[in-house]
Amino acid sequence: MTMVKVYGTEACPWCHKVRSYLKDKNVEFEYVDVALNQEEAIKMIQASGQPGVPQIQIDDSIVIGFMKDKIDELLGL
Repeated sequence: MTMVKVYGTEACPWCHKVRSYLKDKNVEFEYVDVALNQEEAIKMIQASGQPGVPQIQIDDSIVIGFMKDKIDELLGL
């Protein structure tokens, strides 16, 4: 099973769009609000080298921003 984790914040409109998109595609994912979880925010930055959100981790790949084509490719949609 593919592991999907979305890093975002509640104030970020693109984070909401990513979550809505994944729900519409029936993709199970874990959501991490990095504004509320400093430890996860640090892990996110260490993994990607980027502080911006949304970031979507799909198995060992990281997508920065809401890039539908890349998300679909990694999920096999």
